[in-house]
Amino acid sequence: MKTRLLALCTLLAICACKADQKKQPNVLFLFIDDYTYRAVHEMGNKQVISPNLDKLIQEGTLFTHAYNMGSWSGAVCTASRTMLNSGLTVWRANANRKNWHEGDSLARAHTWAQLMQNAGYDTYMSGKWHVDIPAADIFEQAEHVRPGMPKDFWNGKQVNEAINKYKKKPLNTSQMDMPKGYNRPLSENDDSWSPTDTSNGGFWAGGKHWSEVLKDDAENFIDQAAQKQKPFFMYLAFNAVHDPRQAPQKYQDLYDVDKIEIPESFQADYPYHEEIGVGPRLRDEMLAPFPRTELAIKTHLKEYYALISHLDDQIGEILQHLEEKGLRENTVIFLTADHGLAIGRHGLLGKQNMYDHSMRVPLLVAGSGIPKNKKIDEDVYLQDIMPTALDLTGKGVPDFVEFKSLMPLIHDQQGEAHLNGVYGAYLRLQRMIRKDGYKLIVYPKVHKVLLFDLKNDPNEMHDLSDNEESRTKIESLFKDLKQMQVDLDDELNIGSVEDYF
Repeated sequence: MKTRLLALCTLLAICACKADQKKQPNVLFLFIDDYTYRAVHEMGNKQVISPNLDKLIQEGTLFTHAYNMGSWSGAVCTASRTMLNSGLTVWRANANRKNWHEGDSLARAHTWAQLMQNAGYDTYMSGKWHVDIPAADIFEQAEHVRPGMPKDFWNGKQVNEAINKYKKKPLNTSQMDMPKGYNRPLSENDDSWSPTDTSNGGFWAGGKHWSEVLKDDAENFIDQAAQKQKPFFMYLAFNAVHDPRQAPQKYQDLYDVDKIEIPESFQADYPYHEEIGVGPRLRDEMLAPFPRTELAIKTHLKEYYALISHLDDQIGEILQHLEEKGLRENTVIFLTADHGLAIGRHGLLGKQNMYDHSMRVPLLVAGSGIPKNKKIDEDVYLQDIMPTALDLTGKGVPDFVEFKSLMPLIHDQQGEAHLNGVYGAYLRLQRMIRKDGYKLIVYPKVHKVLLFDLKNDPNEMHDLSDNEESRTKIESLFKDLKQMQVDLDDELNIGSVEDYF
């Protein structure tokens, strides 16, 4: 009798365990590189053709004001991804990299992938990593782990040589000897680069476009997951839409360069580019000529949009495969980017600045239990995805995680503001606070502040800092920014507000 009772209890325990596992949703994370909110069809850019992303956004909850916190490196992506995978804010995430380098077991255990595995998930990663701990060390499976960008396009030696030449050259770069794919186009007849030429390497290295390889990897893992009872955490990180912006011809043909709209905030140059570290010696800014031309910006936008459309098709196929295998219904899908991109706005090309086009990204949550066709305008950090996913496992969010779950906002259960302002930083050259409808940008090296009224000036084109009536607002935001610095272990002394007047 006791033996039968023990067997029955064991069976019930197993059934209960399986039931708990079924309650845990699968988590699919779609991570896009360099994807500014300004290039999202459903957020106002009707030039971009992305039907699969549009449909996914309509099927979920979109956070319209999601931000990256900044970077200690010109490679903003590595800072963003380190924060995301560690759960730590920017300067503490930077300090934690030492623990990863030294093989600290606790720091390894505190990564997003390891926490998901501990919560009962099969963990899988494919694509761009760019984090200072090997993906294979923390994910159970890792396929085609890519670097920050294709090495053959980065072409470090040639790029560094060109950077060194810039130190002795005037701003006009039309005659500069640059690596292939940079400083272009110089004219309508400039045929030095083709985004469809597979011999240029880049995303074509290996014989198949990297976005398509990632799609294949995802489908293979979905096939495996369909045979198991355990929930999965699938981290799919596209190198697209980072440069080199290469996509097959049919996607290039979707866009006519002559019909591409120039951004309202287009400038030939940014007046403080050297002082804030975004001048001609920054790799990202070397992609197009100085001073900027409308032709160059239209060309880069055309290729950017084409790569988004190509990416859109890959995401569509992944989601379709998930549906065909019967896994879509119990899967929560997160989609975001590591940061935005300027591509001609304010005379800039890259993401190493404090403007919304470079810090603000789309952030979508869709799937099991998530409201459809909902938009939330409250400020959040993109790294809030990590605790949100942990929240969904039912195991809770560890105390060391500094970002916040989005689930209370999604289900209208937020009792107070999610953030008391957005903080931003780039190296020791730029600081930012976005709060109460205003943005204050601080350039400590040259004692310059910029103030924007975001409600009336969403493109951040009209600096109010010289208006006498703005002084009180500047002082208030400056004080709040300094408090944020203390709270976040930001050691940069930006001085007092009096230093800026």
